[in-house]
Amino acid sequence: MIVVLKKDATQEQLDHIVASIREWGLGTELSGSKTQRMVDVIGDEDLARSKPIEAFPGVDRVLQVQKPYKRASLEFKPERTRITIPAIGQSGREIVIGGKEIIVSAGPCSVEGRKMLIDIGSAIRASGAAILRGGAFKPRSSPYSFQGLGMEGIRYLREVREKLGMPIVTEVMDTRDVDLIDEFSDIIQIGARNMQNFSLLKAVGFAKKPVLLKRGLASTIEELLMSAEYIMNRGNEQIILCERGIRTFERYTRNTLDLSAVAVLKNETHLPVLVDPSHATGRRDLIAPMSRAAVAAGADALMVEVHNDPKTALSDGPQALLPKDFDDLMQDLGKVATAIGRTLGKQ
Repeated sequence: MIVVLKKDATQEQLDHIVASIREWGLGTELSGSKTQRMVDVIGDEDLARSKPIEAFPGVDRVLQVQKPYKRASLEFKPERTRITIPAIGQSGREIVIGGKEIIVSAGPCSVEGRKMLIDIGSAIRASGAAILRGGAFKPRSSPYSFQGLGMEGIRYLREVREKLGMPIVTEVMDTRDVDLIDEFSDIIQIGARNMQNFSLLKAVGFAKKPVLLKRGLASTIEELLMSAEYIMNRGNEQIILCERGIRTFERYTRNTLDLSAVAVLKNETHLPVLVDPSHATGRRDLIAPMSRAAVAAGADALMVEVHNDPKTALSDGPQALLPKDFDDLMQDLGKVATAIGRTLGKQ
C-alpha cells in the first residue's frame, strides 16, 4: 500500500500519519520527491486495508498496488511516463522519450578520440539520430581490454554535444562518479552488469537526469522492474528500461534478444522501453532486422552502435554499423514507424 500525500500536506500531518500506522503494528518508509511525498505501508496488507487511512488530514489518495514493484507499476500510474530531454543550444530540439515519436540513440561503443567522435556524431545526426551515445568508462569482461578514456572521454562527449546540439548518454560505473555524470550528460546509463548494484541504483536515484537502466545478462523482467524501483524510491522517476538481450544456451548470437519483454513491459509499467540490438545480437548483419522488429513490437527508443571504422574499434567492432548502413536503417525505421501509427523522432 502506498499513501500519497497532498502537495500542501504539513510535516505535522505526515508525522501523525506515520505514528498512527506504526501504532497498528505496520512499518513505514518515506519516499517520493519534494513535490510529491509518499508513505509506503509495510506489513499485513489486509490489516492496512481495514484502516481509515484515506480520512487522515493531508492524505490525497491510497493506492492498493499488488505488484512487488510499486511506483513502476501501471497500477500506481496508469498514464505513460514521458521523459523530456531539453534542446541543446540553437541547433538542437527538445526530445520526448515515451511519446508518439520513436527516438534513436547512436554512436560508438567507446569514445576513442575527439575526431572520431565528431565524425561519427556528425554522420548519425545527418541521418536523424536524436541522441549521441558513447562510453567514457567501460566495464569489460577482461581487465586487459580497453577501459575507456575516463574524464577525457567525458570532455569529448561534452564538446560534441555543444557542437552538434545533440544530448548525450554515457555509462556510470562507480557511485563516486554519479555527480560527475549527472552534471555532464543528459542521460545516465546503468549497464547490464550493474543492474543489481544497489548502491549505484540508490545513488542515481538522487540524480537530476534521466536514467537508462539496462536489463542484466540473466535477469528476469521482474528483477529489472525491481531495480527501477530502487531508483524511483529515492525520488528519480525518469527511467528508461532497456532490453539488451539475455544469456541463453544459443551461440549464434552474443545474447538472445527478448523482444517479448517489450510487450510484457508495456503491460506492466508506465516507463518507456528502449531496445539495444547491438549488444543483444553482437552481429552487424542482425542489427537492422532486430531494430525493425523492436519498433514493430512497441519499443519507444533504440540504441545502435555506429563506428566509422569497425575493424579498428577498440571495443565491440563486430556489432557496429558503418554510417552508411545506419543511414539506410533510419530510412527503414521511418517506414515501420509510419506503419504502426508512430513517427521517427529526428534531431
